[in-house]
Amino acid sequence: MKILVVGSGGREHAFVWKLAHSRYVTKIFCAPGNGGISRQAECVPIKADDIQALLDFAKKERIDLTVVGPEAPLVAGIVDEFSKSGLKVFGPSKRAAELEASKNFAKELMKKNGVPTAGFVTCHSVEEVFAATDRLGLPIVVKADGLAAGKGVIICETKESVEQAAKSILVDRLFGDSGNSVVVEEYLEGEEASILVLTDGEQAIPLASSQDHKRVFDGDRGPNTGGMGAYSPAPVVTAEILESVMQKIIYPVLGGMKAIGAPYKGILYAGIMVTSQGPKVLEFNVRFGDPETQAVLARLDSDLVEAMLWTLSDDREPPKLKWTSRPSVCVVMVSGGYPGNYETGKLITGLPAVGQFKDVVVFHAATKMTDNVYLTDGGRVLGVTALGQDLKMAIDRAYEAIGLINFDEMHFRRDIGWRALKRLESVS
Repeated sequence: MKILVVGSGGREHAFVWKLAHSRYVTKIFCAPGNGGISRQAECVPIKADDIQALLDFAKKERIDLTVVGPEAPLVAGIVDEFSKSGLKVFGPSKRAAELEASKNFAKELMKKNGVPTAGFVTCHSVEEVFAATDRLGLPIVVKADGLAAGKGVIICETKESVEQAAKSILVDRLFGDSGNSVVVEEYLEGEEASILVLTDGEQAIPLASSQDHKRVFDGDRGPNTGGMGAYSPAPVVTAEILESVMQKIIYPVLGGMKAIGAPYKGILYAGIMVTSQGPKVLEFNVRFGDPETQAVLARLDSDLVEAMLWTLSDDREPPKLKWTSRPSVCVVMVSGGYPGNYETGKLITGLPAVGQFKDVVVFHAATKMTDNVYLTDGGRVLGVTALGQDLKMAIDRAYEAIGLINFDEMHFRRDIGWRALKRLESVS
């Protein structure tokens, strides 16, 4: 099979790496890809949101399966366009992608189908945000309604911070049209986890659980980012919690989507908060998470192509996924200043030495290759992913590898996995 992976981040590098292990795959293309991906796939200079150019390329190369990484092309309708041309593409339709494209759409769907989530009010003005705050009480969470690359969520503990958040999104247009409205939610107490499921629109197969680290600094301080690291499995997701998520969240949402004529196929990501009342939904994503994908796919012992093709087939028998029992951890190395302003073009050293490590893979998220050397090319640069006999061993191995890598002004969190370690220590 010829595979086309759409995207250029660490998630897409993880796809390429895992798909290359499939017995079905003969050739992998990636559009546009990055420096690291170019070592394992043929990179094509087509932007991830240039749907017509991607479609033309897929037709020309007779691509057997297209795997879409980022949310933007999904929201723009890439699945619909490829499907019209008889091409197989992994991901939800444009209508189904509204689950991520509009937080208000997702919240209303959950409300209609009895899915546990935080109380909310959709607001179009600063004054409406103030009224919602009075109704829900502090602290509250202010979210841009549309896509914001994982950065459109602001936790507010004071009325001053509420005003600042509302003005930055609604008045100053921090997120452009994605901030035409905001969803104001009650603040949920608990521990977060990421649940990803493969689905054909009716049945769903859960992948291994994981937990992301959104804040840029140790101790979960600083602004939200696209993700500073992740580990799998997440001890907070017990068998009972997972069953509750499947029965009270995943299946009601799939039923709700089917009922409105937008059956959901592909991967569904449920960001949940495990509260004292049980799991509640924080958000839905319509694609694999990043960096959760790196940690999760490192543990997958099954053929990813088979699993993806099932979501597109009429086969009612879902594949039985196999996982290694060894935990994994992914630590993201970012450019200094991220998620704010940062410089690119910094020389990256130490990667060949890390390549000698057993059970360590470095996924490139924002690199380019120039004159046979790697340079930084964005905010999140590398995702160092390691397996271990236990979580502490995986963490130690990842940080040992990171110790050999260097680029000017690099930054990474030094406490990825701390919640899991704390929970495991309390149990033992």
